[in-house]
Amino acid sequence: MSDQITTQGSCLCGAVTLRTGSMSASVGACHCSMCRTWGGGPLLSVDCATDLQITGAEHITRFQSSDWAERGFCRQCGSHLFYHLKQNDQYIVPVGFFEVSSGMSLDHQIFIDEKPEYYAFANVTNNLTGAEVFAKYAGD
Repeated sequence: MSDQITTQGSCLCGAVTLRTGSMSASVGACHCSMCRTWGGGPLLSVDCATDLQITGAEHITRFQSSDWAERGFCRQCGSHLFYHLKQNDQYIVPVGFFEVSSGMSLDHQIFIDEKPEYYAFANVTNNLTGAEVFAKYAGD
């Protein structure tokens, strides 16, 4: 299995297309309250690093959700498009957005300390609390 996958996907209405040649095969789950509010549950996502080609950017609304990140969505249909870390131009994209279903593995969860008790994943994963996430990426 390759560490990097080339793929693309479009929002529900087709106004925005995202393409990448650097999508990680590693799927992560974020349980922070902001991601759960944004999508109604944990964010299951993949890291596309800085390699995200956007077609239809004029249809994207960006919401600054923190000092360091923004969330993008299609202003036509409301599809969630990305979580963008502004400092290093890194894009995290909901895995379901892309046209790929094989070769992927849910292997990490973050903000595990904010995960509600009413759901759990069966996979054995690397789990980080919110404090551990901020400590790991401080200075990046």
